[in-house]
Order: sequence, then C-alpha cells, then structure tokens
Amino acid sequence: MARFQSIAVIYGSDSSEWEVSCRSGEFTASRIDEFRYDVYEIFARFGDWRLVAMRKANSMRIAFPEGAQPAVDKSDFSVMVLGEKIKFDFAYIMQHGAPGETGLLQGYLEMLGVPHSSCSAFVTTVAFDKYSCKSYLRGVDYVKLAADALIRKGEDEEAFSARVVGELGLPLFVKPTCAGSSFGITKVEKAEDLPAAIRFAYTEGDTVLVESAIQCEHELTCAAYYDGTGVRTLPVIEIISSTGWFDYDAKYNGLSQEVCPAQIPDQLAARIQEVTRKIYTRLGCKGLVRLDYISAPDGIYFLEANIIPGMTNASLVPKMIRAAGISITDFLTTIIENS
Repeated sequence: MARFQSIAVIYGSDSSEWEVSCRSGEFTASRIDEFRYDVYEIFARFGDWRLVAMRKANSMRIAFPEGAQPAVDKSDFSVMVLGEKIKFDFAYIMQHGAPGETGLLQGYLEMLGVPHSSCSAFVTTVAFDKYSCKSYLRGVDYVKLAADALIRKGEDEEAFSARVVGELGLPLFVKPTCAGSSFGITKVEKAEDLPAAIRFAYTEGDTVLVESAIQCEHELTCAAYYDGTGVRTLPVIEIISSTGWFDYDAKYNGLSQEVCPAQIPDQLAARIQEVTRKIYTRLGCKGLVRLDYISAPDGIYFLEANIIPGMTNASLVPKMIRAAGISITDFLTTIIENS
C-alpha cells in the first residue's frame, strides 16, 4: 500500500532554468504511477503558485486553462478544485534553480511537515552552492578538487583577476556559485577576459567561483538514490561535447554525445560509483542526486552536485535509469516511498 495518495509535482522556478524545470516537471508527472497516486502539477514562479493540471488515479489528465488555474493556498499547501479542498500528502520537487535548489522550498515544506522528494533544506542550500559544496569535500582522500578562488559582488574585479591568474594560471572556468544548466559560465583563455567573465557570471548571482581547468580524459556523471535499504548508484554516463565543454548548447541543443553506460574501464566506472555513494553520504543527501566529475591523468575531480537533476525524456538520469533496466515509473515510486 502506498504511503501517500496526493502527489504535488512542483515545477517552474524563479531562475533562468524555469523552462527546463517545466519540461522536467511535466515529464516526471507523466511517469508517476497512474494507478497508485493522484498527481497534481503546480507551476510556481515568483510566488504565484497555480494548479495547471491534475490526474486522479485511474483517470485521465485534466489541464486547467490559463485564467482558470486554481491558486495554491501556501498557508497549508492545499488547493480548492471544484469545491473540494485537496491537501497534498507529498511534494515531488522539480524546480531547477531558486527556490527548489536553494533550500527555500524545502524549508517551507519542512515547516509544514510535508514530506518531499529532495534533500533537506540545509543540505540543499550547501550542495547547490558550488563553493560551499566543495568546502565540505576539502581534505577527503577519495576525490580531488580543482584549485579555486571566490569573489563576491562589490569586490575589486581587476585586482582579484590579476591575483587569480597568477595563482591558478590559464585557462580558467568562471561560474556563478548558485546556478545550473551552465547559465553564466565562461571558459577564459586570456587574462584580459577574466573581469568580463566575472561580470557575466554576476547576472546569475552575487558570488562567483573561478576554477583551474582540469586536463580532461573523461567527463563523467553518476546518480545516487536511497531505495529503502541503502544508497544505490545508477550506471555512469560519459559526456562527449562537440563544444569543448558541457555548456548550455551541448546540454540542450544536441551538441554532445551522452554514452550510457560509459565506455570506460570497469575499474573506473566502479570507482566513480563508489565516490558517488561516499559524497552522497558525506553531504547527507536523500532522494535522487546526480554528481559530476572529470577523470584526469592524476585522478578523479569532483565538479558539482545536482540536487534536482533534469528529468526530461532526453535528460541524463532517465538514460541511466533505462540503462539499469528499471522503468521510470518504478524508479519514481521508489523515490516517493523512501523519501
């Protein structure tokens, strides 16, 4: 028997990733077990939360037209539909970016006592911030970290750039600390381009991470989840990008090959899965988390954590799930029932 009945899938976001989030949310909602759960799709952006579609168990999906979409009552996480008050039992978070990956949405749900699919508010906040996440892993002996430097808006960009180029060398990657889908990221080959790259990254947030580029042999990603008995990992994917690195075009415009399972030595694949389990546990994750790496001549480098990984039909995690021989529907049930 299912622990929950009414599942709210929350998508859309306050960030540049909101359209990707919608695609992920719609795909997830469509794959949740139609015989087991009532599924409610909530579009949430800049405080306006509305029920855009619903599907009762064993029934057809109903989409609400714009202008007639019931508003979500955020005081108790409920909605009125045709005179019936629906109080959601469980939230499946599919918001990429704020507030779903910053911990704010998790904190709201936790204060109301509503179970959800994601990491805790604290873990989400730490893991989404690239610098904070790396700081939790400094000193461990099972994964390496690229040399880096942090700058916050208002600091002297020119002085910082001169110092960082001298300390880290070139090329460099410049990243907003709190953004996904490669928004705001630049690969810097020339020292004079660094200040502009920092300012570009500020369009996504107030803190920016500058990292040494790692000599890449393989760009790899692996997902972990809790299945009720322990932390499990999915098959490793190798990303081969025709743009030189896994930028927005490579991710969403077909300019990359995503080989699953990765055609790499079995020992390396097993090592990536082992490191993934260790990082998942060290950060205190729950639900589904995807972790990205670079395999270099001197070892495995951790890149970042994806607390709400993409879940479209073409996304990385669904490819891993299919390669593992698991149905998407059964996998989502596992996440829901063991969160």
